[in-house]
Amino acid sequence: MVTVVRDDLPGLLATRASLRAQTIAAYDWFVADGASTDGTARWLARHGNEAVWWRSSPDRGLYDAMNTALDAIAERSPSCGPSCSHVLFLNAGDRLADDRVLERLYPILTASPDTGLFYGDAVEELPGGRLVVKPARSHHRALLGMFTHHQAMIYRLAALSNVRFDLRHTLAADYAFTVTVLKQGDPAHRLPLPVCVFATGGRSQKDPARGRREQAIIRRELLGLGRSANATLWGLQWLALTLRQTIPWLYAKYRFSPNERSFLS
Repeated sequence: MVTVVRDDLPGLLATRASLRAQTIAAYDWFVADGASTDGTARWLARHGNEAVWWRSSPDRGLYDAMNTALDAIAERSPSCGPSCSHVLFLNAGDRLADDRVLERLYPILTASPDTGLFYGDAVEELPGGRLVVKPARSHHRALLGMFTHHQAMIYRLAALSNVRFDLRHTLAADYAFTVTVLKQGDPAHRLPLPVCVFATGGRSQKDPARGRREQAIIRRELLGLGRSANATLWGLQWLALTLRQTIPWLYAKYRFSPNERSFLS
């Protein structure tokens, strides 16, 4: 489990509470803090025993911190056993969908040791606190962009030996990372459960135009998509965002599961 944080102690504590609530502790926690000044670094120093690895130092942003954590996992994986076989990125403020997520995940992961990527649904918290399930799309539609939230994806560590986040992309490096893993040819498996409660208001939501531009570059470089097809996909992404912003009920009808609280059953 990798958590990246900078100046968000309340978010880090929310993520920690979600992990501590799990019915099985089948994880090791790696925390990369980007030299926070809000008390996060002091909290980590006092509670460092809760993470098998943590550091608080300057970095070049979210994805650089994730790369640092991946390097730390790779160094420790021979000694930490099955709990280091897969990686889930759960950033500060994100939570697991309920307290049985790891209990449900563990037998699925162990039954498919050759699968490079597992992915499930995500839960979004709407204004007012209402929770809705955002179903994952098929990974075969990765050409359209991320097919679920990054926090709902679990990567097999062995599939990441030569894969790191491309720091040229400040918003869509997780998309490039995921496409690279899929291109290696290992199987991908759709999980039958929501994995995370996604913390809204992140950078990609604040600057969606930049995210679309970075995705266009990734589709061209990694998927060989031409200019016309890229422009068409860019337009469809813009239309979906406009729909969500201007007619949110219609977007919700199309994109969210009608059984919005079924993940709690």
